[in-house]
Amino acid sequence: MTVGKESFWQVQDLTMRFPGVIALDNVSLEINKGEILGLLGENGSGKSTLIKCLSGVNHPQGGTIYREGQAVKLTSTQEARKNGVATVFQEFSLAPSLSVTENMFLGRLKRGALGKVDWNGMRAQVQKMLGTLEIEIDPDSLVSELSVAEQQMVEIAKGFTTGGSLMILDEPTTALAEPDIIRLHALLRRLASEGQAIIYISHRLDEVMEIVDRAVVLRNGKLVRTLCKEAMSIDAIVEAMSGKVISEHYPKEHNAQEEVCLRVEGLCSSGGIKDATFEVKKGEVLGLAGLLGSGRTEIARALFGVDKVTSGTIELSGKRLEKLSPSKTCKCGIAYVTENRKTDGLFFNFEGPQNTTSARLRKLMRQHFSFGKLSLKREQDSYRSAIEQLDIEPMSRQKLVGFLSGGNQQKIVISRWMFAEADLFIMDEPTQGIDVGARLQVYHIINELTRQGKSVVLISSDYLELIAMSDRIATVRRGRITNIMDAKDANKRDVFGDA
Repeated sequence: MTVGKESFWQVQDLTMRFPGVIALDNVSLEINKGEILGLLGENGSGKSTLIKCLSGVNHPQGGTIYREGQAVKLTSTQEARKNGVATVFQEFSLAPSLSVTENMFLGRLKRGALGKVDWNGMRAQVQKMLGTLEIEIDPDSLVSELSVAEQQMVEIAKGFTTGGSLMILDEPTTALAEPDIIRLHALLRRLASEGQAIIYISHRLDEVMEIVDRAVVLRNGKLVRTLCKEAMSIDAIVEAMSGKVISEHYPKEHNAQEEVCLRVEGLCSSGGIKDATFEVKKGEVLGLAGLLGSGRTEIARALFGVDKVTSGTIELSGKRLEKLSPSKTCKCGIAYVTENRKTDGLFFNFEGPQNTTSARLRKLMRQHFSFGKLSLKREQDSYRSAIEQLDIEPMSRQKLVGFLSGGNQQKIVISRWMFAEADLFIMDEPTQGIDVGARLQVYHIINELTRQGKSVVLISSDYLELIAMSDRIATVRRGRITNIMDAKDANKRDVFGDA
């Protein structure tokens, strides 16, 4: 690739190797001033490695990075920031015990004339930035007190406060509701119109189609295709990413029976649920729709015993459940795939097998030992079955789960509840942050569960996914279920209101 003066940033023949893996194989691309460039690819394609090279985290063994025609060496994150690179990573880099303002200026505190930290000035700047982004968060709030979505917005705002000439956004909307996504996209368009160069990474292809001006696709460390706006389609992107033609993006099966699995009446909880009434049939997928903060996740937390049920009744297969706790609901046959597998779903100090069996260790007990010794052979045999059934990476038997792709991590969380032989699966954002191939596998898992007569409560901010994979949809507003409809009759406005 010839380095052109018109391009703002260029990457030429970038090569990055890890033991046994070529993560980037002579990748060349350019990012133009005022352009939103989509960087696409399945998990493991090289996207994260590339943005880490641009952010000064990784140091490539070959190739050159140019800014406005001049070669730059991004040897550290500080050096990258000095050169104008601001990165919002998919994994949060926030300190939970610090305030929003402290997080925004972490490592670059502003000081006054006498060398004292200018807290008032920083707070005013944060307040202005949050106002620009239309984020209603107190700059003095502790990050630990914020929801996952609010933390995501703080992470995005933190990237904007650094200024610079190249903004990299890695899965910025995974925890955002539709109105927040609309506001973020409007802001990105405004920044691009002012000359900002932006790299946008997302597995939500409908989002990509809407926001990016051009897209490049990586596969196995190589840049395999560049798509202009006019040539972009979901089918073309998927084919470039996977090397396969995928004819059906939402392979829904209808397996609902007449028998009721879960019946909820007048549910109220400490998390703000107010008089929620609904039922889920065996083999059915009931979607919970609503905006961020509507109460979708709070219903899930109440059903699993995380939030205290203050009134109302819950019946599972005709049996009333009382004084719920997570350990009790596990034993009763309720599974909960949480919206944030990083903090609530996985044990990062364990490999795949231990994560899969953790919800029902008694299945591993050696029958002839009264003191409860576990059979590690039985654990390995069970995990081997999970690998085959869910197509989990075989090396996950020896790898800590933190070193696996998001798709493999999510499949391990699901395999835990399949091992526990749950009857009701509550899935909160089950495809968040995973690629097209892994999404399809999750959909096939949902079909397999319902085929077996299991029931699924599906929570998703992806309205296409929610409508396509549900049998019925219950809309949630301010902690209440306001309507229940057949999914085939639902549209985006029904799911998210007028947002």
